[in-house]
Amino acid sequence: MTYKDILVYLDPTAESMERLKFAVALAKAHGARLIGVDATATTGALAADEGAVTAKGFEDLTGAAGFKSVFVPADKPGEGDAFTHCVDLIVAPAPAGASRDAVRRGALDRALLDSGAPMLIMPPDWTGGTVGQNVVIAWNGGREALRAVHDAMPFLATAQKVTVFCFSSRPSDLRASAVMLLEHLEMHGVTAHISDWTNTGDLTAIEALFASLDTQDADLIVAGAFGHSRLYEGLFGGVSLDLMRQQSLPVLMSH
Repeated sequence: MTYKDILVYLDPTAESMERLKFAVALAKAHGARLIGVDATATTGALAADEGAVTAKGFEDLTGAAGFKSVFVPADKPGEGDAFTHCVDLIVAPAPAGASRDAVRRGALDRALLDSGAPMLIMPPDWTGGTVGQNVVIAWNGGREALRAVHDAMPFLATAQKVTVFCFSSRPSDLRASAVMLLEHLEMHGVTAHISDWTNTGDLTAIEALFASLDTQDADLIVAGAFGHSRLYEGLFGGVSLDLMRQQSLPVLMSH
């Protein structure tokens, strides 16, 4: 299983260039088409200048990589939104850092919650490195979590280590579901193990996730996206937003 159509959100920030470099490498590895969507929020002469720089950066990197690509400029937001419904994966910035204020308001929320495509959210301080060799699945037995697992299968199939992380006040109940997930993953040729964390009230789910020894060397978290509106705008909190705002690891989320 591979990603054959990948969309990456772009903006004038330095972190956007790192995100683009990653997306180019991922598209090349999967033999995919790469769609670059300039989601810059600014308008006027400055926006035109910034857009030209963004377009040239995209064309230079994709041209050198030698695969099929499409660039959608910032003045065509409807086209950019439409592409999100027809791709295998969306690479996007986290709701933190410089990109948070640079991109169009609501564009990334719509992509995550309405498109049906999984979103790989890159932390703002991302400067390269492996993604998907050591994967941690944040498992709660729910629909969104299973959807995220299936959407992450191209990463899981080639990972060197896969951990199913469970956080619950009744770990025995969740562990039964996690064991079933391990058996399901095995049918796809993926070997995984379970990491249990009992919720005693001392730590949040995200704090426990990052305190786990199994997460210390991780390079990708897979999780379901919960909520129905405005995760990027921060009006809804909870585990999904906390995961998106953490500064260290890419997170693949599905809704």
